[in-house]
Amino acid sequence: MSTIDWIVLITTLLLIVLYGIYKSRNINSIEGFLLSNRELPWYNVGLSVMATQASAITFLSAPGLAYTSGMSFVQFYFGLPLAMIVLCVTFVPIFHKLQVFTAYEFLEKRFDIKTRSLTALLFLIQRGISTGITIFAPSIILSAVLHVDVFYTTLLIGGVVVLYTTYGGTKAVSYTQLLQMGVIFGGLLVAGMMVIHLLPSEIGFVEALHIAGESNKTNAIDFTLDWNNQYTVWTGLIGGFFLQLSYFGTDQSQVGRYLTGSSVRESRMGLLMNGLLKVPMQFCILLIGVLVFVYYQYNSAPIFFNPTEIHKIENSVHGHEYKKLQAKQDALASQRVQTLNQLHQAKTLENTNQAKQQLKQINTESLAIRTAAIELIKKNDSNAETNDNNYIFLSFVTSVFPKGLIGLLIAIIMLASMGATSSAINSLASTTVIDIYKRLINKNGSEKTYLNASRICTFGWGIFTIIVAIFANKLGNLLEAVNILGSLFYGTILGIFLVAFYFKSIHGNAVFWAAICTEAIIVYIWMLDVVAFLWLNLIGCILVILFGYLFKSILPKKNKPIAETTG
Repeated sequence: MSTIDWIVLITTLLLIVLYGIYKSRNINSIEGFLLSNRELPWYNVGLSVMATQASAITFLSAPGLAYTSGMSFVQFYFGLPLAMIVLCVTFVPIFHKLQVFTAYEFLEKRFDIKTRSLTALLFLIQRGISTGITIFAPSIILSAVLHVDVFYTTLLIGGVVVLYTTYGGTKAVSYTQLLQMGVIFGGLLVAGMMVIHLLPSEIGFVEALHIAGESNKTNAIDFTLDWNNQYTVWTGLIGGFFLQLSYFGTDQSQVGRYLTGSSVRESRMGLLMNGLLKVPMQFCILLIGVLVFVYYQYNSAPIFFNPTEIHKIENSVHGHEYKKLQAKQDALASQRVQTLNQLHQAKTLENTNQAKQQLKQINTESLAIRTAAIELIKKNDSNAETNDNNYIFLSFVTSVFPKGLIGLLIAIIMLASMGATSSAINSLASTTVIDIYKRLINKNGSEKTYLNASRICTFGWGIFTIIVAIFANKLGNLLEAVNILGSLFYGTILGIFLVAFYFKSIHGNAVFWAAICTEAIIVYIWMLDVVAFLWLNLIGCILVILFGYLFKSILPKKNKPIAETTG
């Protein structure tokens, strides 16, 4: 990067972190540290909710996913607006009425301590691992830019987040996220405009979409009913609905965000804001990836986008073979440009069809060259990382964008990671202190004791997530990895909460064992790979309810009477 890029990057990061630390000064209570004294307005809640979900994985992996597979991933979010409505009607008023610190406190009031502890444990496992993945994503950026091993960049980015989150708690998280989302929205707009500007002068936005469509990259809607297809309207509306409902309704990293609202109304408006803006935002991010694909239709693309693996193969005994493959790729790029010009200028249907077939053939040959290059990389190093989805957008930005804008885009990706990671670590600390330490270990501690415990747990979980991040480089597309991991747990957790809200006859003993049996079955189904992962959320939720009904008549009822949960 240039000096200007470094100035933009460092200044942006430093100002936002210092602002968060400044706004979180004078915290002297556990409620202030974990919930920002429940005083934030709706727009702060909404942006904080969005920032928690929109990690660096979103801005690294989503464009790469669109580049290789098209727009179909946007269907993953179709159930989100519906989930926000359900949360506003049910979860939000109950959590506010009970004045809980975490979502899992409610489960003890409804069931018993072991159900609360089990659910909290499932959350801690899932969120602890997935947070490590979100730390790894921006570490890729610094590794590629600085040409430093990803191990050291993981320690750097993780360390910065852990330090300011340990100091300022939720208040530091929320106020930094407020500015982060502002920078992110502005940067995305600039990035999209820049990609279009870099296309040939005769190729406008509409024409670019037409070219992408010829290569099946604009497949945003798919109504086919296929259990093994990861992204369709039905998996998004049904499986995605249950995943989002569980994530926003039972995952403390999100519950903790809207519990900071000053009232039920403020929390509801924040969630509805997220429901209205998230799908368009994700659509735009994927669209940028599609436009990058169009750019490389007119320009020679790297055979492989991971600069570390490219450097290794070019300096190996197989370097000559790799360079020959790149030369073939460059030659195909010239043919592709000529074909696209013919397609653009075609006046008759026959000429258009001929150009389309030729374009399809060129792209097929290009894919074969890429496959051969990947095999060569594996031949040179059997442990090489051969999935380069996470590097596509980064490679494009650093090689094509002008000075200054590169620093801004890298800052956006890092800010997104900081926002998601800091809120996740804060939620892990909240759950550990409130549901484990305060409830089971030290029930009568002072306010200062619990505040210190919160800071210690924040630091401890930060170290754990950094360790996970160090081993996250073999997970393929990070965006899919996070959502698959969530789907292994969210269905079970959501099932427990739905039983708590709507199935009053099922007692704590029954739902506890229902959850354990369900989780075992979900993991087994995933290992067999019989359905797309989004369906695991629906299956897990239904199984908890069914097993709950089965076990309520078999197992003795040992929990206290059901607490009132509505009103």
